[in-house]
Amino acid sequence: MVAARITVNGKETPISPAAPHTTVLDFLRERGLTGTKEGCAEGECGACSVLVARPGTNKPTDWVAVNACLVPVAALDGQEVITSEGLATTGAPGTPPTLHPVQEEMAVRGGSQCGYCTPGFICSMAAEYYRPDRCARAEPADRSDPGHGTDPEHGPNGFDLHALSGNLCRCTGYRPIRDAAFAVGEPAEDDPLAQRREQSPPEPVATAYTRDGSAFLRPSTLAEALQLLRERPAAVVVAGSTDWGVEVNIRSRRAGCVIAIDRLPALRELRVAPDHIEIGAALTLTEIERRLDGSVPLLAELFPQFASRLIRNSATLGGNLGTGSPIGDSPPVLLALEASVVLADADGEREVPLADYFTGYRRSVRRPGELIRAVRVPLPLSPVVAFHKIAKRRFDDISSVAVAFALTVDDGIVRKARIGLGGVAATPIRALAAEAALEGEPWAVETVEAAAQVLQAQGTPMNDHRASARYRSAMLGQSLRKLYARTTGAVSS
Repeated sequence: MVAARITVNGKETPISPAAPHTTVLDFLRERGLTGTKEGCAEGECGACSVLVARPGTNKPTDWVAVNACLVPVAALDGQEVITSEGLATTGAPGTPPTLHPVQEEMAVRGGSQCGYCTPGFICSMAAEYYRPDRCARAEPADRSDPGHGTDPEHGPNGFDLHALSGNLCRCTGYRPIRDAAFAVGEPAEDDPLAQRREQSPPEPVATAYTRDGSAFLRPSTLAEALQLLRERPAAVVVAGSTDWGVEVNIRSRRAGCVIAIDRLPALRELRVAPDHIEIGAALTLTEIERRLDGSVPLLAELFPQFASRLIRNSATLGGNLGTGSPIGDSPPVLLALEASVVLADADGEREVPLADYFTGYRRSVRRPGELIRAVRVPLPLSPVVAFHKIAKRRFDDISSVAVAFALTVDDGIVRKARIGLGGVAATPIRALAAEAALEGEPWAVETVEAAAQVLQAQGTPMNDHRASARYRSAMLGQSLRKLYARTTGAVSS
């Protein structure tokens, strides 16, 4: 097997002698690429962001921004990475490099002060700069402030500010950074990174990287992965590593064996059948969002509220369900959608309704040696949907309470109600009593108020640093009232 290698800013370099748990961030800094910074080591600040060449949606390759502090460098074996240093164009010997257009706009518009966060912003902005479907839109009414208009979160150049939602700045303030983002134009025809999008990204390579008694393994097929899991039941399975990376950084967790499944073709399919949609467990949330393109409205409401774009570029539904966290954002939505999980091991597959999947705090029916291969969402979809995430920050935060609704209302009667809850019990749960209080009743103020009282009593919410039990219960009832107000324009008492 070929020695593990990674291409950084166009230059191929061996991963050895890095330990298997070494992050991309530490690997780069050890080689003098110190523009990539560590701020939080949890994927919340974006100071470490870099660009990775990944399979594209509208072109063969997309430049995708990821948190280098979370990804093991061995996970990028055979892959291409661009850092903030690699964006500038090198000139003749003895002459300074030419700034990238994103770097230029950040400089001239005062987007950098201490500079610590700047390289991370630059990389996230560059990913949006190269997004193939970014296009100019109508100029805002007040042209002196490109952020004023009908959509302040998208610039006249089509720049989506959500691309920066995972990047934090503590001294400059966001106005000049936003101005820089809204000022960048289209990539030039001879831009090498724009041209690179027309070629396919590197194919995933089988990896068996072992050092100091630890191993990082990337099998080529699902069958190989399942056999490895049978042979090594204690192995840690990673996809985007957005959860395991935090364990490595903050809790100094180490694994004797890590098995990467994020590039397995069998886990990266999205299929639409007459009676269901099947979503591969290793597709990133960004890939799912772009492929579905709003066709599952409840998921479309979830995605912008799930962490940040940097995290969504790596995180997967399989990983979010596999951790079994009671405050994960996707389980309430998938419960409301009546989703099921397809579990696979070396002997075959089985399908389990998500409502029966969780058995306790971070525990599930998944057996040793099993993987989540896919998530299935039945069709047709209920038309009245909402996802309410109650958190201290609008974006990029852990929820105190998450509530997902999927209702079918016909002739003013609630024919079907599905409600998924997170943050109010040891596991994500269905609000069965509240569903029963709605079904068969008129979609009216009296019904909503009665059901809201039932909903407030669902689960066993606790007091912690994010919210009190009383607050969590109150928010459950308010969420149903908010849904009713949004769908009818009326307000319950």
